Amino acid sequence: MNRKAKFLVAGSLIGATAVIGVAQIPLLAGGAANAAAPDTYRQLNLFGEIFERIRADYVEVPEESVLIEAAINGMLSALDPHSAYMAPDAYSDQQVEIRGAFGGLGLEVTMEDGTVRVVTPMDDSPAGRAGVMTGDLIVEIDGESLQGLSLDQSVEKMRGPVNTPVRLTVIREGADLPLYITVVRDVIRLQSVRYRAEGDDIGYMRISSFTEQTIDGLNRAVERLTAEIGPGNVKGFILDLRNNPGGLLDQAIGATDAFLERGEVMSTRGRYPEQTQRFSARPGDLTNGAPIIVLINGGSASASEIVAGALQDHLRATVLGTRSFGKGSVQTIIPLGPNGAMRLTTARYYTPSGRSIQAVGIVPDIEVIQELPEELRNLGIEARGEASLRGHLGNEDGEATGSLAYVPPNPANDVQLQYALSLLRGTEVNENFRPGTTSAAQLPAGQTPGAPAPTSPVPN
Repeated sequence: MNRKAKFLVAGSLIGATAVIGVAQIPLLAGGAANAAAPDTYRQLNLFGEIFERIRADYVEVPEESVLIEAAINGMLSALDPHSAYMAPDAYSDQQVEIRGAFGGLGLEVTMEDGTVRVVTPMDDSPAGRAGVMTGDLIVEIDGESLQGLSLDQSVEKMRGPVNTPVRLTVIREGADLPLYITVVRDVIRLQSVRYRAEGDDIGYMRISSFTEQTIDGLNRAVERLTAEIGPGNVKGFILDLRNNPGGLLDQAIGATDAFLERGEVMSTRGRYPEQTQRFSARPGDLTNGAPIIVLINGGSASASEIVAGALQDHLRATVLGTRSFGKGSVQTIIPLGPNGAMRLTTARYYTPSGRSIQAVGIVPDIEVIQELPEELRNLGIEARGEASLRGHLGNEDGEATGSLAYVPPNPANDVQLQYALSLLRGTEVNENFRPGTTSAAQLPAGQTPGAPAPTSPVPN
């Protein structure tokens, strides 16, 4: 009996997963079961013999469930870096990432010297309304100290059923005594899209990951930025996909479609020819053909590479930055009932021109290198990509390592962003900059869609 499964792409950097639909997985092309070779059954007997010997003779009584889970993990990890078993808790956390919504307080927090510090309350969040402020230190939740807990463990205590109260003990700079703030949990929607006007002429949009909220967030960002700047005053948009590890594939396709009038967005090709799927854009460009610059770096992986690659192939946007991560495979989430789920690589994806970015990445049209600040140069930070992962799927056209994934916190020090702004304003000139909409069908004779023009390094 076939098991229901969900197809996805998975972000290589943080393991984010992406659902694009529900389908039956064929056991074999044509529907027939694939019979195992006789040697396979001998190997399974060997596994059973070793398992029984461990149970009987190991120096301490082993936890059998731990042994089985380790064996499953070993089997899947032997395939490639992205196939894995997800225990029930991990599967549940992954579903939260996919939905982009959960019951919680609405705080962005970080760990500082073993203490949870508030980075910022989210807009119109329960915590913000209750009086939690940026810079507050949260030392207790419902009277239980957070000392010694990890950031993930602390965050887990803040999440919970909607309409349930949480009592925070907060230390605030300038206050003589701890503050006790009661917050009632509500539905929190993660902001995958953040945006702002750069001056009075350019819209900036950053997609941190592709969740169920991304397309709505992108539509809202373009609409509000256009209204704020003025429809006749917009010189272009910057779509920042740096350090975006991936997410929901249907949202990545929708985000690409938002800027295209027609044409293929991407395709997936599995083990069997009948598993090939193609996804195309529908008429309607949110920006009415305004110039677009897409920012990428070594932290741009998976679904973000789909967006950058499609807009590049259609000559709809100028891709600027450094080579992306190179995660070009598709995974399938196979639920295992109360036992969690299995994530299995089932296909590669291809850009509209038919190129696979697996272990290669997206090469920007204009290469702009963001150097590490001096205080980070001696920490051994290296450029990494899919090609540097042990056991990765290969690419018959060759492989290449990604690039550094550093983005300065201060936009004024962000040379990639600043160069993009200069291009859109016309104060910098680069022959590889595409100032407006051009269909892939209108490529000059002899030019292959998707073949990036030679890069032009920019002095920093």
